[in-house]
Amino acid sequence: MKADRVVVVGGGLAGCEAAWQLAQRGCTVDLYEMKPEKKSPAHHAESLCELVCSNSFRAEGLKNAVGLLKEEMRLLDSLIMRCADENRVPAGGALAVDRAAFSQAVTDRIVSHPNITLVNKEVTSLDFDCPAVIATGPLTSEPLAETIRGFFGRDSLWFFDAAAPIVTAESIDLSKAFFASRYDKGTPDYINCPMNETQYEAFYQALVTAETAKLKGFENEKVFEGCMPVEVMARRGRETLLFGPLKPVGLKNPETGESYMAVVQLRKDNAAASLYNIVGFQTHLTFGEQKRVFSMIPGLEQAEFVRYGVMHRNTYINSPKVLDRTFQVRSKAGLFFAGQMTGVEGYLESAASGLVAGLNANPLLEPVLFDSRTAIGALAEYISNPAVENFQPMNVNFGLFAPLEEKVKKKDRKEALSNRALEIVQSIREQLR
Repeated sequence: MKADRVVVVGGGLAGCEAAWQLAQRGCTVDLYEMKPEKKSPAHHAESLCELVCSNSFRAEGLKNAVGLLKEEMRLLDSLIMRCADENRVPAGGALAVDRAAFSQAVTDRIVSHPNITLVNKEVTSLDFDCPAVIATGPLTSEPLAETIRGFFGRDSLWFFDAAAPIVTAESIDLSKAFFASRYDKGTPDYINCPMNETQYEAFYQALVTAETAKLKGFENEKVFEGCMPVEVMARRGRETLLFGPLKPVGLKNPETGESYMAVVQLRKDNAAASLYNIVGFQTHLTFGEQKRVFSMIPGLEQAEFVRYGVMHRNTYINSPKVLDRTFQVRSKAGLFFAGQMTGVEGYLESAASGLVAGLNANPLLEPVLFDSRTAIGALAEYISNPAVENFQPMNVNFGLFAPLEEKVKKKDRKEALSNRALEIVQSIREQLR
C-alpha cells in the first residue's frame, strides 16, 4: 500500500475539490463516485460535480463573505473556482455558471490528472486502509447513510431541500417581462416577470392550495430555512413572498418606470442563454401543479419546463460533536468528512470544506489550520465548535468571523475583514509551496 494514497468518496463539489488538492500536492487519489452505475433521485447527468439546484455561486466582491470565500479559494488553486470562472454566464453582480459546461470542465480535469483514479462504484463502508475523505453530500445513498448513522449514533440528522424549475428562454413572453438587475446593479441579466395586485392574489391563492408530492421513506419533514420550498414560504403569510423571492424593491420597468406589487426573476442557466431558472422557486409541488401554478406568472403562460422542481432528502451530521476544524473525525484519525453533510450550506462552502479536508488528509503535509479570521476558517470553526447548540446548516457570513483587532468605521468593517483574511490565506499559500 502506498504511503501517499488517499481515498475520496463522492464526486461532487467537495469530493472533487478534495481530490484535486490531494493530487496537486503529490498524493495518489482513488476517487469513488457511484454514478453512472447508481444515481440519486435528483441526479441525471453522468459527469462529476452536477449542480442539482441553482447555477449561481452567489455574489462577487469583498464586501460580502461568499465573495471573500471565492477569493480565498482562488488563492489556494481551487479546482471548483477555476472551472467556475472559465464557464461563467452573465448574472449581474453574481457568479453564475453554465451548469453543463462547468460539470464537464471539472470532470475533464479530474479524469486527466495523473494522480487521480476515478472509480465508478458505490461505497457502503467506512473501513479504509488509508486516509479517507467522505464527501457524498446531502444525497448520500441509503446504504452508506445507514452506515454513517450507525457510526455516529444519534448524532445523524437530516432535512429537506428542493430544486427550482428551469424553462426555455424562447418560451418566455418578453412582451410581459423585462430585462433588469435589482437597483440596476451590474448588467441587466435577469428576466423579470411583474405582477399587479390582482395577479399576485390569484397566484398566491393557487400556490398555497396546490397539491404537493407525497413523501415516501422519510421520517420527518424538516426544511432548511436557506432553501425553503416556495409554497412553504407562502403559507407563512400573504406578505412573506413579497419580502422574499417575489420582492419588487429595486425593480422598475426600464421603459415605463413602472413599479409592481411583485416580481418573479429568472436567471440564465447556461452560457447560450437558452435556459432560465426561476429564482427562489424551489418547490415540492407535483409536476402537474407546477405547470398549472407557475404558468400563472405573467410571461410564463406558455413556458416550456425542461426540468421541474424536485424534493429530496439532505443528510447532515451533528458536526460540532464529532469533527474538528480540519473536518477530521475526532474519534478516528485519518477519517474526514466534507461537503454539505458536515453542515456547511452552499456550493462554495461545500467546495471549501473539501479543500480543507483534502489538505489535511494529505499524509505528506503537516496540518493546515485555518482560523475564523478567514472565510474558510470561519466555516471550519462553526462546524467544529462544541458550544454550538441546535446545530443547523450555515452559509458563510461575516457574523462567523473573529472580531477585528482594531476599531474601524462601520462602513469599512467588511473591507477590513476581507483584507485581513486575504493576507492570512496568502501566507498559508506560501507555506504550501
